[in-house]
Amino acid sequence: MKRQGSVGRSLALVVVLGLGGSLAPVPAAAEEPKAPLVEWGQCPDDVVAEAAPTELRCAAVPVPLDYADPEGEQIDLTVSRLAAADPDKRRGVLMLNPGGPGGSGLALSALLVARGLPSSVTDRYDLIGMDTRGIGHSAPVGCGFTTDSPYYSNIPPYAADDAAVTAQAKVAEQAAEQCADNDHDGRLRHLTTANTARDLDRIRAALGEEKTSYLGYSYGTALGAAYASMFPERADRIVLDSNIGDTHLDRDGLRRYAFGMEQTLPDFAKWAARRHDSYGLGRTPHQVRASYLTMAGTLDKAPVAGIDGSLFRLLTFGHLFKQTQYPQLAQTWQAILEGDETALRGLPAAQGKGVDGAPSPTDNALTVFLSVTCNDVEWPEDVSTYRRGVAEDRERYPLFGAATANITPCAFWPHAPAEPPVKIDTKGPRNVLLLQNRRDASTPYQGGKMLREKFGNRARLVSVDDSGHGVYVLGDNSCALNTTTRYLVEGEMPTKDAFCHADERALEPRAEPGAVRHV
Repeated sequence: MKRQGSVGRSLALVVVLGLGGSLAPVPAAAEEPKAPLVEWGQCPDDVVAEAAPTELRCAAVPVPLDYADPEGEQIDLTVSRLAAADPDKRRGVLMLNPGGPGGSGLALSALLVARGLPSSVTDRYDLIGMDTRGIGHSAPVGCGFTTDSPYYSNIPPYAADDAAVTAQAKVAEQAAEQCADNDHDGRLRHLTTANTARDLDRIRAALGEEKTSYLGYSYGTALGAAYASMFPERADRIVLDSNIGDTHLDRDGLRRYAFGMEQTLPDFAKWAARRHDSYGLGRTPHQVRASYLTMAGTLDKAPVAGIDGSLFRLLTFGHLFKQTQYPQLAQTWQAILEGDETALRGLPAAQGKGVDGAPSPTDNALTVFLSVTCNDVEWPEDVSTYRRGVAEDRERYPLFGAATANITPCAFWPHAPAEPPVKIDTKGPRNVLLLQNRRDASTPYQGGKMLREKFGNRARLVSVDDSGHGVYVLGDNSCALNTTTRYLVEGEMPTKDAFCHADERALEPRAEPGAVRHV
């Protein structure tokens, strides 16, 4: 199925939707109910299991599939609530989003509580999680990807040369056609960041709230930025954590992943160099980086236990998200260096895609990711554009650039965007707190600076001298934790941009007072 019409990828479509252009006539705000319209009940079994022992309640909120036809087909969105622990202190609702697009958020409140979300927050807010449209329990969609599908990751494979880009173009085109062929009810075209932001406002209204606060991570920052721009009068306290830099993910945003890896791998390299006697990856950070490049090149020519150079680079990228994953990454590298196939097959990090043709457990997430990113903004369609980008980024970002600049199914998506991406609105209240680690593989520091500039005086940026993906609660920085908690609880926004120094961590064991240290 070929693209029909074009107005000019990102991880995001005119005539195909029958609207003849933009969605300017779409109503911005939901009707205001006089009382909550939801009926809370038992959550789905998988959510209960994931959230245990947290007492979550769930409900369905109907929203229009197509906001240009608000009285037309409706879909049900499943939302969850962890009620405020102290009704006397309750000030409203705090909507949560884990990112993606494609991530389920129904149990996110339980995760945050388990990770130490302060009781001063849980006392004051109903924590509202949700599966946004198309995800999980909210009118789920699927392209029909299987465990042996050649398209199995949101990030394209590393392209060693022009021929590899051409080969990946065939995979990307096939994936786009497969999505079109399996879109029997025409829902995929309605999965956009703008529509999801409209859904948030419908949920707010259904909960009987005049305003909503919001905490979003990763892609959730794009959704939160869109909501704060489309409904500034409805947005209360907004926290955007690990920012992609706009209200959508485009080709430039995806290419920034490689920049993030260049900034973040040195942290792992330092960690591994201090543990050379255990893992043998290099005595200096420079040697560890050299080990990565050597292993990647070797695996390009001769895969080990099903791990080729592309998969090796991808799993390394994924394990830079959290410092707690460094030991497992070091195990994998060590097994590759030693040619230990038995050890590799036993490592979760080294498990590649399947070969049995069964439905892929990531089909839903992959489908939503593609639909939103391809629908949000126009992507280049010419394969040569991607060849040039790969060649440029292979040199600029040798660790991962030839992957993130590679071609995706958005180049062959069957629909052009129905409306422009949401534009950041600088005229609303100063209520957007941006949190950003200085070193983050998938949302590098640049994303936080970009969104700060776009929001202008509406926002303040808290820069954290730390590594990894996720700052508030999911990170370990006390300054960032305290600053964000004060904002959510007391409404105290920093008067200017702030910098949080790294918390002191013991890199080597210290002798207890009076003890003899044996070397």
